[in-house]
Amino acid sequence: MDMQACMDVMAVFAPLMGAFVVGVFGRSLGDNVSAWVTTALVLYAAVCSVMVFQDVALAGHVRTIYLAEWINSGDFKVNWALRFDTLTAVMLVVVNGVSSMVHIYAIGYMSHDKSIPRFMAYLSLFTFCMLMLVTADNLLQMFFGWEGVGVASYLLINFWYEKDSANKAAIKAFLVNRVGDLGFALGIMLCFALFNTVQFDGIFSQVAGMAAQERILHFAGFS
Repeated sequence: MDMQACMDVMAVFAPLMGAFVVGVFGRSLGDNVSAWVTTALVLYAAVCSVMVFQDVALAGHVRTIYLAEWINSGDFKVNWALRFDTLTAVMLVVVNGVSSMVHIYAIGYMSHDKSIPRFMAYLSLFTFCMLMLVTADNLLQMFFGWEGVGVASYLLINFWYEKDSANKAAIKAFLVNRVGDLGFALGIMLCFALFNTVQFDGIFSQVAGMAAQERILHFAGFS
C-alpha cells in the first residue's frame, strides 16, 4: 500500500483504532491517556482528510480503494471498499474536523466524570461510523454506516444510564432510527430490483439511460 492509499485508509480507520484501544484498555491506560489517545488519532484522521481533499477534490484524482470481498451469494456480490470522490472528500474534512473539536472540548468537559475512557471510545466509534457512511461504495455498506451511527448515538445518549431521562431519550432515539432503517432497507431493495446492483457506479451508470428511456416512452404516449 502506497503513502496516498495509507492516508486514505487512516482518514477513515484511525478513529476506530482509538475506539478499540481505549474501549479495551481504557482502565489500564487511565483517563488522561485514554482521552489524548482518541483525540490524537482523530486529529491524525483530520490531517489525512485534508490531504485526501487536496488530492481528490482539488486535483481530481477520484478513486475507490478495495478492502475485501464482503458478500458473494450467486449473482449477488458486494465488496467492502472506500469510495473517494469530491463529495466524500468534503465530508471527510467536515466529519473529522468537527469530531476533532468535539474530542478536544470533551477532554475538559468530561474531566470530572468517572467513565472518561468509555465516553471517548463511544465518541470515536461514532466518528468512525459517520466516516463509513460517507465513504461507502455501495448501498449495503452505507446501511452498515447508518446502523453504526444509530448504535453509537444510543450509547452516547444513554451514557449516564443511571438517569431515567437518559434511558428514555436513548429508547426514543432507538425507535425513531428503526423507522429510518425500514425506509432505508426498502430503498435498497427497490434499487436492486431496478438496477440489479447496489454498487453506486453501477447505479449511476444506468440512471441516465433509464431517464432517457422514460422520456422516449413519455413522448411516444406509453406513459
